[in-house]
Amino acid sequence: MSEIKRIEPRTLKGFRDYLPEAMIPRERLIDTARRVYRSYGFSPIDTPALEYLEILSGKGSDETDKQLYRFQDHGGRWVGLRFDLTVPLARFAAQHANELGIPLKRYHIAAVWRGENTQRGRYREFMQCDFDTIGTRSAVADIETVLVIHDLFRAIGFREFTIRLNNRGLLSGLLERLGLSDCATAVLRALDKLGKIGAEAVAQEIVSAAGASEDQAREVLRLSELAGSNQEVLRQVEPLLAGSETGQAGLARLKEILDGVAAAGVPPERLQLDLSIARGLDYYTGAVFETFLDALPGIGSVCSGGRYDNLAGLFTSQELPGVGASLGLDRLLAAMEELGMIEKVSTPAPAFIPLFAADHLHDYLRLAAALRAEGIGVELFPDAKKLGQQLKYADRRGFRIALIAGDHEFAAGTCQVKDLQTGEKQDVPLTEDAASVVAVVRRILGT
Repeated sequence: MSEIKRIEPRTLKGFRDYLPEAMIPRERLIDTARRVYRSYGFSPIDTPALEYLEILSGKGSDETDKQLYRFQDHGGRWVGLRFDLTVPLARFAAQHANELGIPLKRYHIAAVWRGENTQRGRYREFMQCDFDTIGTRSAVADIETVLVIHDLFRAIGFREFTIRLNNRGLLSGLLERLGLSDCATAVLRALDKLGKIGAEAVAQEIVSAAGASEDQAREVLRLSELAGSNQEVLRQVEPLLAGSETGQAGLARLKEILDGVAAAGVPPERLQLDLSIARGLDYYTGAVFETFLDALPGIGSVCSGGRYDNLAGLFTSQELPGVGASLGLDRLLAAMEELGMIEKVSTPAPAFIPLFAADHLHDYLRLAAALRAEGIGVELFPDAKKLGQQLKYADRRGFRIALIAGDHEFAAGTCQVKDLQTGEKQDVPLTEDAASVVAVVRRILGT
């Protein structure tokens, strides 16, 4: 009999498996995002991972076009894996707006794919947690986008973070005044590299790629380098946009957003004007947002987005302006791990019941069922091994509590509740409904 040829188990470069220890915090973060999005009235949708290639190509940037996974399917059709959730949303809105009505408020949590070089907290397959409002140009939708981001990071547990705000209209207005409107895309792409390559290299790229003069490039960079409080930045930028309706409209929208967010009670230091933010995707037209963790700014923006008023126009004559943002789930999780915010557990259940006495299996099952009925997750070990072995398993998995009962405890009508974090234990009366055990478990868990 020939020997079976084994296949080496391995993952593709840029992709990863998620073990329970990684998936548990991911799912918790996703649950938090869902809860916050729903609190603002955003409804869930889903779209196919594959789209016709013409839907995706040419919608993001030259860079995303290069990173797009594309192929011919069995029917000979050219298709692509979605590189974000916004372009599929534009197609979705154009296709379904009449039946759903507008404004359409949706959230979408799903995987996207980009064939890019991997970096810290970033893979070629990654999850996005998007929320968007489609069908209105109102400043209310822009303001609400900032409020959702703020509430989301508060709900996750962050207290020190900054939402940086800009408006594409300011740069468009300046380019109008400089006679560079036709080169806006090249200038935007150069500015988006400011944090990576520095001002001098960006200026050179503006000159070479956009055909600007050195003076014009310096003028563009001057806009992006304005600093100070929000009010100081507004005062400095106003004369740079004199005579440009586009620039003045962008400035007015920024003021509306700042005033609205303040009226909703967001602390002023949380929202900061940053005119260097360009956002690399071509479809943004107005306000743009990026969110940074004050304790770890080097990891980059962990929640970004903006207003895109013309994207759906590629698919329909109906006017469907939009605004929204996307939580960078994997990048944020990498940051949280670095900041020590993620508990190392590989079980979602806080309680563990060792199978200490096999002939009491039904008693263990009743105890586990009583706790689950009260909303407490419990795992019952399947084999009657030595107690030490079972507790070692529980410790490795990260259970918080062990409920220990053998022949002696069942005879006495008690259960030992052990806090696996502190080592403290106590004997608790074991009744039919396990009410006393539930109470002690809740007290330990703080629920």
